[in-house]
Amino acid sequence: MEQPNLNYIKSMSDGDKSFENKLISIIKEEYPQEKIVYQKNINSNNYKATAEIVHKLKHKISILGLVKGYNVATDFENNLKDDNILLKEEFEAVLDQITKYLTKL
Repeated sequence: MEQPNLNYIKSMSDGDKSFENKLISIIKEEYPQEKIVYQKNINSNNYKATAEIVHKLKHKISILGLVKGYNVATDFENNLKDDNILLKEEFEAVLDQITKYLTKL
């Protein structure tokens, strides 16, 4: 299973540690809040709102270098628009990986 990383952030920063730290800080601040919104919406079977928050989360997934995770998020977002939660477990596994990774940063 692929692991979150900072490769993309480092490639964007061109060695600017201040920029890297700022971006990491933003992700660490926004991600837990967005995950709570995701859980609230999926537990309420509000699939339209869930698709919207998955859309936001998939950008953080991409920034953290999870190519396969991004693809899961994209497919899950599209499924949710059809009231289909087929990829829920796979998507939540990606979220769990990110949560663990961010707590170690």
